[in-house]
Amino acid sequence: MNAIVISQPGPAEVLRLHQLPRPKPAPHEVLIRVAAAGVNRPDVLLREGKYRGSGDVTGLVPGLEVAGTVEACGAAVSRWHPGDAVCALLAQGGYAEYAAVDARHCLPVPASWTYTEAASLPETVCTVWHNVFQRGQLRPGETLLVHGGSSGIGVTAVQLARALGSRVMATAGSAEKCAAVRALGADLVINYRTEDFEEALRTFGGADVVLDMVGGPYTVKNLRLLRDDGRLVFINAMQGAAAEFNALDLMARRLTITGSTLRPRSAEFKAALATAVEQHVWPLIATGQFRPVMHRTFPLAEAAEAHRLLESSRHIGKLVLEV
Repeated sequence: MNAIVISQPGPAEVLRLHQLPRPKPAPHEVLIRVAAAGVNRPDVLLREGKYRGSGDVTGLVPGLEVAGTVEACGAAVSRWHPGDAVCALLAQGGYAEYAAVDARHCLPVPASWTYTEAASLPETVCTVWHNVFQRGQLRPGETLLVHGGSSGIGVTAVQLARALGSRVMATAGSAEKCAAVRALGADLVINYRTEDFEEALRTFGGADVVLDMVGGPYTVKNLRLLRDDGRLVFINAMQGAAAEFNALDLMARRLTITGSTLRPRSAEFKAALATAVEQHVWPLIATGQFRPVMHRTFPLAEAAEAHRLLESSRHIGKLVLEV
């Protein structure tokens, strides 16, 4: 099969198209004939050898989410059958023509969604559901602040929070991006390049939950914007992992700082998360309260170009490789 391989840790150019043996599904796995694979920030960190705990990534096939058709099933698989249309969460291996996946990490392709659109779902929706609604405990009537509101994670968080009864504030880096996030239902969107988001959002009343992928200088501002009992949730720290804060202030206002990474979690955790996502998010897809936001697709062989666009942050929504 054709697959994109990390030839060595480094820039986008290290992604190379290779011929690899087609994987064989274990008893608990399905083999998916991949139609499309989502492109995500963790793929970039993995490519650079910077994803914590990834070890030597030379020869690894990146890709955390795919959509396609079940080609074969392991002996212990009961839910899925050859020919079923599924999307799936992976730890790696998505940038390929075939992928073997734990059957419990598969979800049905939503009705009327294309494989390309469905490939934008698993990693992004699982990340948002776990961090915003499980770790962040966002509740109806509360306010969520999403940094990077026009990213794949951002457009997902904005839509799900609105659909489940929360107010949403967001930041984005251009007038076009701000308009796109407002169109998805955000109550207030700040262009962080032209305005001080802390000052603007404080007049809006602050936030109960902040979903942050920036870190660095944003951390203290996020903490100041939190209401009493607020929760700051990290999914990345693109501008720095270190920050200083006043522990006494956290204690006085009962603030929580948390965060997570999805790729290294156990198979059992991911299975439970996929079940929760299907239970809570798939009905919102069926009613049109959550819809795909696609920026651009690339052929599998142009994975390096997709990574360059992702790193430029010029996109709005998801980037997907078509296989």
